[in-house]
Amino acid sequence: MLSKNLKNKVDWFVINKIKEIRNELGISQVDIAVHLDVSSGFIGQVESPNFRTKYKTSHLNEIAKLFNCSPKDFWPEKPL
Repeated sequence: MLSKNLKNKVDWFVINKIKEIRNELGISQVDIAVHLDVSSGFIGQVESPNFRTKYKTSHLNEIAKLFNCSPKDFWPEKPL
């Protein structure tokens, strides 16, 4: 049986911010997967509420390189 809260509020904030920037830049899930050397299914699982899969801090750093931004751009300004 799946738990309703597989990811917490901070996880979702980071995931949604990355997805938002990814869409603004026209970068696909596959593009991120190739850059991170993971499967595109991994990115799909990260963005899905049905899996516990999350980005690691090293992933966030690599995604920031791809997006040409700072990893802190993915985090909320204030605690959630």
